[in-house]
Amino acid sequence: MALFGNIQDIKSQTGSEKFAKAFEYLDKVFTKGSTENKRLLSLPLDAFEKVAIDANNFGLEQVYLSKKREACFFESHQQYIDVQCILEGEEVIEVSNIKCLDIAMPYNQEMDLIKYNSTNKCSIIRLKKGDIAIFYPEDGHMPCVRLDESVKVVKTVVKVKV
Repeated sequence: MALFGNIQDIKSQTGSEKFAKAFEYLDKVFTKGSTENKRLLSLPLDAFEKVAIDANNFGLEQVYLSKKREACFFESHQQYIDVQCILEGEEVIEVSNIKCLDIAMPYNQEMDLIKYNSTNKCSIIRLKKGDIAIFYPEDGHMPCVRLDESVKVVKTVVKVKV
């Protein structure tokens, strides 16, 4: 089941050793002047960088403009749990159990990705600066959706090995 909210609240609720390295990295991302913070904030628009965290975790640091819903898609992953964290900007992420979604693209093991057809039968999460959402393999999610208009989003997605 997906978790979402302020990073400090979620950090205190997960308590699992599985997420320790992810939160260690995210603490650095939010520490003004840290290498991680500077690196992420210096990325240009449309950047997408993979950074190693440890043997079981990596980050996907990215900067983009939030998009119209029609330009986004539902996805899920089998090998990794997504910890999506907003450093700047805001977006909507829609979420639904994968049992309620129709597969548009079957599982691609190399990309660890399943794509699903769009649906309106989902929950809507609004993430802003300092918020995170954790999506498990059963959580189909559609990130990057704009609210009223497109805004610049600075984000990292920590991939935590299942």
